[in-house]
Amino acid sequence: MKIVVLSGSPRKGGNTEMLVEAFVEGASLKHTVEVVSVNDYDLRPCVGCDVCFGPGNRCPQKDDMALVYEKLAGAEMLVIASPVYFYGLSAQLKAVVDRLHNPIRNTFHIRKMALLLVGAATLPELFDSILTQYQLCLNFFRLEDAGKVLVKGVREKGKIVDTGALREAYDLGCSIL
Repeated sequence: MKIVVLSGSPRKGGNTEMLVEAFVEGASLKHTVEVVSVNDYDLRPCVGCDVCFGPGNRCPQKDDMALVYEKLAGAEMLVIASPVYFYGLSAQLKAVVDRLHNPIRNTFHIRKMALLLVGAATLPELFDSILTQYQLCLNFFRLEDAGKVLVKGVREKGKIVDTGALREAYDLGCSIL
């Protein structure tokens, strides 16, 4: 299976990137995995013009989103990975998610999705808003939830090593069928 990981962290070598690497290490044992670090692309937010609902589903914005669409077109599974900023996905990743408003998404062959989140806070409801959006996407697109790794209380770079989250992400990657 081809798995695409959309990683929303702007911080190189940070906790989210380490979590993604652990997942990829496990998933790569059986599958082809490509990580798209969205911060490395010129991606603008959706402007709600709905031009993409016209012929060819072309977005009028001239940025790198066409490259992301190409990568997603060949994927059977999507993994969303993000640091949690003020109870939401990173702005970089949210821009990509909003651009999937484009009907071109209906041509994708994605049938599974997983979620990797890292937050500095320890509040019990830290991930609630993201989990609600994730579940709504699963429902709307009739996708299988392949699993989640949710890590709280991790702020400093590398602090994730002190948790069991890297092993959990690796195990999740290994469990993908």
